[in-house]
Amino acid sequence: MHIQLSAGFALDVQAEAGETAGRREISGLAAPYQVSATVSGGESVMFAPGSLPVDGKAPKLFMYHDASQPVGLVTERREAADGSGMLFTAKIAATTAGDEALQLAKEGVLDSVSVGVDVIDSYQMEDGTTVITAAEWRELSLVPIPAFASATITDVAASADTTPDTENQQILNEENEVSEVEAAAPEAAPTNPLIQFAAPKKAPRLPSAGEWMAAYHIGGETFAKVNSQVVDWKKENQSTFEAAAGDVITTDTPGLLPVPVLGPLVQNINFVRPVVNRLGARAYPDGGAQKTFIRPTITTHTSVAAQAAELNAVSATTMVIASNSVTKTTLAGQVTLSVQDISFTSPAAMQLILNDLMGEYMLASDNFAADNLLTAATSSGVWDGTTTDLMKSIYDAAVDVSNGTNFFPDTIFVSPDVWGQMGQLVDGSNRPVFPYVGSAGLQGFNALGGGNATTWVGSNPLGLEIVVDSNFAAKTMIITNSQKAFEFYEAVQGLQSVEVPSLLGRTFSFYGFVSTFAAVSSMIRKITQA
Repeated sequence: MHIQLSAGFALDVQAEAGETAGRREISGLAAPYQVSATVSGGESVMFAPGSLPVDGKAPKLFMYHDASQPVGLVTERREAADGSGMLFTAKIAATTAGDEALQLAKEGVLDSVSVGVDVIDSYQMEDGTTVITAAEWRELSLVPIPAFASATITDVAASADTTPDTENQQILNEENEVSEVEAAAPEAAPTNPLIQFAAPKKAPRLPSAGEWMAAYHIGGETFAKVNSQVVDWKKENQSTFEAAAGDVITTDTPGLLPVPVLGPLVQNINFVRPVVNRLGARAYPDGGAQKTFIRPTITTHTSVAAQAAELNAVSATTMVIASNSVTKTTLAGQVTLSVQDISFTSPAAMQLILNDLMGEYMLASDNFAADNLLTAATSSGVWDGTTTDLMKSIYDAAVDVSNGTNFFPDTIFVSPDVWGQMGQLVDGSNRPVFPYVGSAGLQGFNALGGGNATTWVGSNPLGLEIVVDSNFAAKTMIITNSQKAFEFYEAVQGLQSVEVPSLLGRTFSFYGFVSTFAAVSSMIRKITQA
């Protein structure tokens, strides 16, 4: 069995993109131990401590698990000191693809990695999770979206930029020339050593505005030097300076006033995928090389029954397996940035816009899953808005899910308006049916669990986990088994860019392939409203 499992890593970039000498390395967490994730086929998989090798053939470094896009090699593998997972260090090749990978990693666009392994030995837990105890580590890939919700970049470190700054170097040279002239000894010593001639003091030089601003940008000793020249000049010319001063206010110098920008950018959309996170994103079979794939399901099972009498024919039913074709849908977006927008903006517009583009992909993929889940649902009744009828509707839907399958629902998907309605329900004594139970002494009379806007934890009806998603249409309530009834497939292809010389710009696109499949449609039940 070959699997691919994503994990976040504390990225440490050791070189600037484009450098051909020096270190070009990234490092971080390749895979956590004892943390489960959903992989191809929908099964839950977990790496056991020591399951990944630290020696042997070095895994190759790919982009997006694409063997046609190699960018480096894993040079070091070691287990974390606390035993939490496998750490790695990889060297990025000094190629065009390597430069692009390094730059995307440095800017936080590719902030996660995913391991590709061949399983050698494993066992299965009671909950169905496959625990890998030994595996052959084939490759490691840079990816933008990890499988784990916590897989985000936590640290980026890059080597200092060694590109010469011609303008600033010229200023430094001029300063050194001034210092050398001021410190130079007299050309001829006095003939009488007992007689000393006082050398005339050289008037301090006032740096130009450009020199002062450039030195301010460099900082450190350079700015201290230039600023001391300003101080010396003011001491020498203080009376003249004060006499010449006039009444100047900010309205007289609008061109000199700075315009401060307070970052980071205000984010008014939360790029989350509640439906996709609950269902789990499954990998496409065979690397996803085809536009369609077959997902088989059983339409007729075999049968077993009591034999009527000895030597009578026993029950015999032919199993029928349907061949269901699933098609991929492409989700994509693009943006073209001018070189001026890339170079002149602060904070840098390019990274902010690319992050937004990837966030919009996340929203679009979650909306795709939410729409298709609602389309696949079958009605199990109508809720009239009352507390009693809600309980009846939920249990009626649960019965419909379980009939003929012996599976029970585990999730209730709702739109925000329905979540609000449920939260306001009260019992006959006007006590909340779903109260908040916190750690600050708050008591819930009905003891149905504590909650927030994402999930309720506790004794909800049937122990269902509630998932609130604004991508659902209003009045949506779906009850289902999230692991068996409905499947979501995804292959994130990542970021592409191309120069547009005629426009003096650069076009970026982000795309991926997604599919959904109603594996057991009878287990997807919706409750409508009167």
